[in-house]
Amino acid sequence: MTTTITTKRSWLLRLGTGGKFALLALAVFLTLGPVVWTLVTALSPTDSVTQEVSVGFGAFADVFTKIPIWLYAWNSALVVLLIAAGQMLSAAMAGYVFAKFEFRSKKLLFALILATMMVPLQVTIVPVFMLVRGMGLADTLLALIVPALPTAFGTFLMRQYFMGVPTELGEAAQLDGAGPWRTFFGVYLPLATPGLAIVGILAFNYHWNEFFRPLIMTISDQNFTLPLGLVTLQGNLGTGSISTVLAGVILSMIPALLVFFFGQKPLREGLTAGVGK
Repeated sequence: MTTTITTKRSWLLRLGTGGKFALLALAVFLTLGPVVWTLVTALSPTDSVTQEVSVGFGAFADVFTKIPIWLYAWNSALVVLLIAAGQMLSAAMAGYVFAKFEFRSKKLLFALILATMMVPLQVTIVPVFMLVRGMGLADTLLALIVPALPTAFGTFLMRQYFMGVPTELGEAAQLDGAGPWRTFFGVYLPLATPGLAIVGILAFNYHWNEFFRPLIMTISDQNFTLPLGLVTLQGNLGTGSISTVLAGVILSMIPALLVFFFGQKPLREGLTAGVGK
């Protein structure tokens, strides 16, 4: 009797383990399947005349000859780096104020900031475009940078980090003669480095792949970012080579992969520190 029960339990355990592996395999397939298909298609372009498939890097070479990809990459890098730096600074300052200062309507203002996270980008794009045009920034890279500097999520994240930093550290710095700015930059900001890393990495990944705002804000080819410039590879009425388009997509993924590879450690440490606090 005992042997039968043990056998049933062992069978159920094996079934549970097999089910877990099956779910993981399905998740891996759904996640990496499109990436593998994109890479295979980019490496095996089809001739438009003979319909013959050739394996090689010809599609990647076509990307550099058909569009000014270095210009688009530079535009994207400039926009993304400035946005990431601006969001890190603005989120840190706003989060510090909400965490360490008391002022009138503090909770209401913070709630309004968080409420902006529930407003879709498509709702605010027209008012933002009108403001940008009124400032004389239409069809410039600043039209992409300036509206993206504030970040509600970053403000919330940095507020949580600063709330976990003892207030006694700031009070000790003030007793030593440090002013508000020196206290912030010399005491609190270095302790919030993991949170800053999260804000910067997330801002980079989001805005590097951003398509909608550049489509609305920019008109001239010299101001296109990389995702918007890759669309021109489709050709007139979508007559371009799909392999060339996907080769451009693969090339555009490289910076994001590098940022993830080198930034996963501070990102993991930041998330762990945030949970601990």
